[in-house]
Amino acid sequence: MTTPDDAPITVTDNPELARFEIRVGDTLAGFTEYRPRGDAFAFVHTEIGDEFGGRGLASRLIQDTLDEMRSRGIAVLPYCPFVKRYIQRHADYQDLVPADQRATFEIPAG
Repeated sequence: MTTPDDAPITVTDNPELARFEIRVGDTLAGFTEYRPRGDAFAFVHTEIGDEFGGRGLASRLIQDTLDEMRSRGIAVLPYCPFVKRYIQRHADYQDLVPADQRATFEIPAG
């Protein structure tokens, strides 16, 4: 399946499935699953469809998801390796991981 290169990219929360989804046009391209844990969300798995690989969609999905977590005031527990690496590489999102949990996820204490 192919989609036009100019198809709109959207990221939305699908609470019924406990995941944020990224769509290219009307086509589901991937998702990141979460588990609510009190005042935090534990992100456990991220997946992008093979036909959408190499387009930066996983990074876009995680960036938009983290921005939404910040706007809601929800902390992030990055159990998913992709989410963890993204936060490690983007210092402006490290504060979303609770200070007492950062060592667990190898996030700088900053």
